[in-house]
Amino acid sequence: MTSIRTRLFLILLIATGAIWFSAVWWIQHSTRVEVEQVLDARLAEAAQMVSSLLADGRVELATAAGAISPPPNRSTSNYSRQLSCQIWSLDGTMVGASASAPEARLTQAKSGFSENMVDGERWRVFSEVNEELGLRVMVGDRLAVRDRLVNDVVRGLLIPALAILPLLAGLIWLSVGRGLAPLSRMARTLSGRSADNLAPVQVGPLPRELRPMGAALDRLFARVAAARERERSFSAYAAHELKTPLSGIKTQAQIAAMAPDEATRRHALEQIERGVARTDRMVRQLLELAAVDGAADEDDGGIELGSVIQSVCGTLERMAETKGVELRLNLPARLPPGAGNATMATLALRNVVENAIAASPKGGTVEVHAEPVGTAVQVSVLDAGPGIAKDDRARITERFFRGRNAPEGGSGLGLSIAQAAMARIGGRIEFRARASGGEHVRLTFVGAGV
Repeated sequence: MTSIRTRLFLILLIATGAIWFSAVWWIQHSTRVEVEQVLDARLAEAAQMVSSLLADGRVELATAAGAISPPPNRSTSNYSRQLSCQIWSLDGTMVGASASAPEARLTQAKSGFSENMVDGERWRVFSEVNEELGLRVMVGDRLAVRDRLVNDVVRGLLIPALAILPLLAGLIWLSVGRGLAPLSRMARTLSGRSADNLAPVQVGPLPRELRPMGAALDRLFARVAAARERERSFSAYAAHELKTPLSGIKTQAQIAAMAPDEATRRHALEQIERGVARTDRMVRQLLELAAVDGAADEDDGGIELGSVIQSVCGTLERMAETKGVELRLNLPARLPPGAGNATMATLALRNVVENAIAASPKGGTVEVHAEPVGTAVQVSVLDAGPGIAKDDRARITERFFRGRNAPEGGSGLGLSIAQAAMARIGGRIEFRARASGGEHVRLTFVGAGV
């Protein structure tokens, strides 16, 4: 893979070279045409001048053809070029010729321009007819000499133009390098960073084209820093929360081993069982949280929310019975399918219902009912517990946060898992205090295809 600088250089060089070659071709073409026109004009002017001199009687017929020849001892340039002139009578008799003119007739054309082969050479000739004198003046030059002159003029233009091309390439290379200097500076800055440095990119003022990249990198660093902070907090809280029940289990095991009577032993074993249950729930929630954080945004093509709700309530029915809580389920005959992933929907609903059962007092009731609202489905979970304290509502979905009314043995992960899972499938979760006491948690599932 070539570098950006090389690619830009090649693109600009090819584009500039194409324009440059087109301009050079046009210049040489137009120069060639213009030189040809100038030489033709000179032929016509020379023929008209000789005809005019004869008509005015300023030159003798015998010497008129030599009037277009350069003066003696005067250089005619390196092309050894001079115009040749012939004067013919209209009846076909040559009455005069310049010293450089060939013996054969220059052209058979009566007037105007023509090209002819004379003595093995091609000539460009202009004929001027003087009807009053009965003469035809022919002025011509060899095409070989003319072409050499035109080629030398064009060559004089092309050589400097070709010499400019390497200079142009060098300027393009330097310009591309200067233009990419902020990008190189950013690359050097980033490559010199340590893995722990997630501060915003500061490489001086950035060009307008690089500002979105710099802003995107800053946002990426901020998200990575937040994720790393969550991981540190997660590890610290998880270690602390697991340490507490494990220490209790160890202590109760020692008590059971040294118990002086059966009642003490039985109580210690009950405490061990409760500690194991708490630890089991926490480990499960930690795994669920990891699953939510690492899950891809997949869509099952429509969640059967009725089946999900029934499955969750069936799973938690034994927990409710053990706690002495009545779990009531109220579902309509049919619910529209929800968008997203059934696993995420199950995690969200189970943690909310489990939290409601844990918060409800013995003899209380947890109600779960659902209703379609437009294309969405709203699932409400109502409990008769102490509810969420007003000061705790802003933080209730934070990981490992336990409010003042939180039930004993909780880990502070249930509602954060529910919120994260609902966010994964595009839904939302809301918390409202019930007028009769307890909490009303409403989960809104977006309809499939919306």
